[in-house]
Amino acid sequence: MAHGAVKHDYHLVNPSPWPLVGSIAATIMMFGAVVWMKGLGAFPEPAATAGMLGKMWGSFAHAFLTDGKPMLFLGGLGLVLYTMVGWWMDVTKEANQGDHTPVVSLGLRYGMILFIASEVMFFVGWFWIFFEMVLFAEHRTLTPMVGNFEGVAEAWKAWPPKGVELVPAFHLPLVNTLTLLLSGTTVTWAHHALQVGDRKAAKIGLGLTILLGILFTSIQVYEYNHILHENLFFSEEAANASLYGSSFFMATGFHGFHVLIGTIFLIVCFFRLLGGGFSPKQHFGFEAAAWYWHFVDVVWLFLFAFIYVIFGIA
Repeated sequence: MAHGAVKHDYHLVNPSPWPLVGSIAATIMMFGAVVWMKGLGAFPEPAATAGMLGKMWGSFAHAFLTDGKPMLFLGGLGLVLYTMVGWWMDVTKEANQGDHTPVVSLGLRYGMILFIASEVMFFVGWFWIFFEMVLFAEHRTLTPMVGNFEGVAEAWKAWPPKGVELVPAFHLPLVNTLTLLLSGTTVTWAHHALQVGDRKAAKIGLGLTILLGILFTSIQVYEYNHILHENLFFSEEAANASLYGSSFFMATGFHGFHVLIGTIFLIVCFFRLLGGGFSPKQHFGFEAAAWYWHFVDVVWLFLFAFIYVIFGIA
């Protein structure tokens, strides 16, 4: 808020580098991910006879653009994390300076609601492909574009696709479901405690929620390792049914990514709480994190119900 004779309740944001820096960082990270996974080719060391610019380009290409090297991705990831820290610190300073007036807080709430709504539609796409794969398995009509069309059509005539071994719903997925349900109760406990001024209970509830989020991610990593190690989706017989594995990993993997982001969100709130931040009347940062965490919980319930249980039974 500009100092002086301010005649309105709106916050005029100071010029910020973070939108531009964040965009550049995300571009570098995603380009680096492509280089890491697919590569751009093998770049040799620059020749001794090359000029200065040639040596500089050759050294850069060999170090960052060679197939299978994660350096560009890690650099972009580091820049993304730097942007997150800097941007969060600026918003926290704005809140502490009183810039988040009731009008501004209402706008922040609308923004968070719209963001979560956009995330819901993102996951609708992955549910849609599962519904299409299962409900129309017996009436599959694939247009022969490339490859072994007869093999692809045959693989998708039944559910599950031929050669795909489904993940047992009531093993690790059930444990993760109970983990997230419990985390939903602990974050609600922390939120209620903060509203009534019980900061000690808020810290305990928030700390437990963070630990449960880490536990969920650890279990999912173990489950993915088991799927890949046992070749549940990638046997020779399932070669024509790779869409199942792709959609499964995209749906559950992006949810896992959201759990990771939500856990970081809660960790930031936890350190703010330890530092004396938030009050019973002004704690939207924590409230937004709680909303996001409940969204993650609800999405997982749908994933568990449809992908693992209803559509995960042979």
